Parts: sequence; structure tokens; C-alpha cells
Amino acid sequence: MIDVPEELAETQEEINGEAGRRFIANLPHLTAEFLDRWGLRLDGSPMHGMCALILPVVRTADATPAVLKLQILDAESEGEPIALRVWNGDGAVRLLDHDPDTGTMLLERLDPARMLSHEPDTHQAVEVIAHLLAHLTATSAPPAVRRLGDIATDMLERTPAVLARIPDPTDRRLIADCAAALREVMTEPGDRLLHWDLHFDNVLAADRAPWLAIDPKPLAGDPGFDLWPALNNRFDPADVHWRFDAMTEILALDRERARSWTLARLLQNALWEIEENRTLDPDDLELGRRLR
Repeated sequence: MIDVPEELAETQEEINGEAGRRFIANLPHLTAEFLDRWGLRLDGSPMHGMCALILPVVRTADATPAVLKLQILDAESEGEPIALRVWNGDGAVRLLDHDPDTGTMLLERLDPARMLSHEPDTHQAVEVIAHLLAHLTATSAPPAVRRLGDIATDMLERTPAVLARIPDPTDRRLIADCAAALREVMTEPGDRLLHWDLHFDNVLAADRAPWLAIDPKPLAGDPGFDLWPALNNRFDPADVHWRFDAMTEILALDRERARSWTLARLLQNALWEIEENRTLDPDDLELGRRLR
């Protein structure tokens, strides 16, 4: 019934191993199950991100265009429907249906041909992200989503072992400084509903709104932790300060706290890379140096 994109299969195997292979093998069955359960018919070619298969569909009962999102249920994906219900289409894609056992979702169909990553003016794209974040993070997070305070504690517990594995002393000092910045703010981790992954590809246009956010990995925390993707997309070292100043102004954030939470994102990335035996990203390091 469907052709599973080879890139999705490879990514799932790389990230999730045997669980990823099982997920890919089960996708045709899962697709058929939800097309039948929710009264849908396919209406276009499959799309995919790193972790999910996206199928354009039409709800046969009322001819509503939608997309069926099939993904592995994990700590990140289980929070997505919670955040989307809270936002209820206001600044984000609208959730139409959800199966909690598999994480499968039926979502409002947006326009994948009009993605913020297609906007040639980087400053304008950054401002779009900032205004969306200002709107989305104005909402208090519900109790069911993960807490930034817990993630910060876990990050600092993992930091000493990772620092010992960074060979370059300059890079090691930078990551240590990021950990120190996190310690300064983690006692007040915040309670706003964060998107956590609002980069240019995760903002799409729709007829009902100029731009809407998709694919949240929600956290309860400080909005300063949400700035990193828009600072890192189309990375330009000379543009870091302009982007940071513009975003903190639009979101009305305390600049020093936002700086500390943004450096915490570099720490988080470093932990992921080193623990997976990968090298630190040069753009990440330069972004961190510019903000430090």
C-alpha cells in the first residue's frame, strides 16, 4: 500500500536499532489500520522527517484534507499531542485525532511547499520564529510534559564524564563554561510550554495563518531554552549577536538568563555527540564562543 522511504528506514535503524527496524517493517500494517480506523484515503506521496512517516490523506466522511503521522512512541513523541491540544491550532498545527498506544496522529494539512526554510531573508525567518515562540511560550505547560529542571539536572550529572573525553582543551573549557552557565539558572527552570525544536523546517504556511509550528518536542521550562535552532539554522558567525538580540527583544527575555539557557543547549548537543562517539560540531562551538 505504501513505499517506505529508504532514507527513513536508514535513519530509524541508525537511531533506534532493532526497534527502528521493527517500526519500519510494521509501517504498511500500521498505515492500513489507521486508514481504516479513522476513515481515510491516501491523497499524495509519502513525506518523512528523521523519525516519522507523513502521509497526505482525506477524511472520507467530510472530505477534510489532513496528514497521517506515524512515528515511534518515545519520550519525545509522547508529549507532542499534549502540546498540540493545549495550543489548539493557535500558532501551531491542529491535532485532529490521536492514538496514545502507538503515537499515531491525524493532523491538519498545511502547505509543505511553503516552508519557512524557503524564505530567502534569514532575518525575516528568525523574526517569524521569534514571534511564534513568543506566542507559544506564553502558555503554561501542563503537568504531563517533561520538565526542563529534570533535564538540566541529568545534563550536569553526565557532564564530568563527557568533559574527560573532549581532547581539545579549548573546546573542553567552552563546554565546562556552558555547564557553569546552566548551574546559574537551573534553580529557576521556568514553567512555560516550550517547543524545543522550532527550526526553519518546522514552520509551515496555511490558508488560515501565515505561519504555524509543527513537530514540537514539548518541555516545561524557560523560553530562553527555545532560541538555539533559530541561532543555528543557516549558521553565520557574524549574525549570531543580531539574531540573539532580536529574539530576546521579541520574546521580552532577560538577556543574561537567555544566554545561559542557550549555552545549555550547546552543552546538551555536546553530551549527545560525545556519548555517541561523534566529534563536536564546529558551528555549535563557534556559536557558543560568540555568545560566551
